[in-house]
Amino acid sequence: MRIVVLAGGIGGARFLRGLKQAAPDADITVIGNTGDDIHLFGLKVCPDLDTVMYTLGGGINEEQGWGRADETFHLKEELAAYGVGPEWFGLGDRDFATHIVRTQMIGAGYPLSAVTAALCDRWKPGVRLIPMTDDRVETHVAVTLPEADGAAGAGERRAVHFQEYWVRLRASVPAEAVVPVGAEQAKPAPGVLEAIAQADVVLFPPSNPVVSIGTILAVPGIREAIADAGVPVVGLSPIVGDAPVRGMADKVLAAVGVESTAAAVAEHYGSGLLDGWLVDTVDAGVVERVRAAGIRCRAVPLMMTGLDATAQMAREALDLAEEVRGA
Repeated sequence: MRIVVLAGGIGGARFLRGLKQAAPDADITVIGNTGDDIHLFGLKVCPDLDTVMYTLGGGINEEQGWGRADETFHLKEELAAYGVGPEWFGLGDRDFATHIVRTQMIGAGYPLSAVTAALCDRWKPGVRLIPMTDDRVETHVAVTLPEADGAAGAGERRAVHFQEYWVRLRASVPAEAVVPVGAEQAKPAPGVLEAIAQADVVLFPPSNPVVSIGTILAVPGIREAIADAGVPVVGLSPIVGDAPVRGMADKVLAAVGVESTAAAVAEHYGSGLLDGWLVDTVDAGVVERVRAAGIRCRAVPLMMTGLDATAQMAREALDLAEEVRGA
């Protein structure tokens, strides 16, 4: 079985670990979000790609879900001592090595997709990890900075990088708009469209529908390829009980005019793209609403409390895909 998964960071990475257990013989291609990418200290940092790579490769900080295990922060502290920022983004010493290698390879002329494959040669994640594009795309969020914020322009409306919105501001102010800058001019990375065309099933894990999966779908050609692939497309709701399981999906959903409910997210993707949708058992009451939108729907446990629970979620998604295929 050939499975394509569109993945953001922590939720996508943890779901992939369960999918590998549920379908150990499957050929899994992961199309990773690069809208979170940011340039810091002269280095190109790819948070979502690295979170997938570290999680599946056994190097992730399990407690926080991002960054390296057994990390130290001496380099960050030394940079701060020189007055070099930003101090709000915590790159660890082990993590710095990945970004240095990536930046050197890109500087030597290698595209991000080739660099990602080279980094995965070390980590051996057991999946094929492809960035959504080799082109530069960065998600920005329009906000009105609070008067109490120390940054220049406090009280004014401005666009900030998604990482600044999430890490420095901690999503403490409303997101007024979300823009994947550069997406309209970007092209899918080599292998992306081919993987979709050859897939037996496409899965949307419980990743952020706006700044993770939504950003991937914003690259011209990817949404169309999935819609035209003629294979089941099944998603798992990141919203449980009208709230995100983790993160700030509710903030960015509001920015695009979508209510923070499992049904609304399914409708946001739409029946032209999505064939099946899993909601948590606490949201069983919305199953008929989703079905009325032309999307098959089931209510199953969707909390990734451990590897076995996550693997069962993946099995449910694959079972629903088979139901769609047999319809």
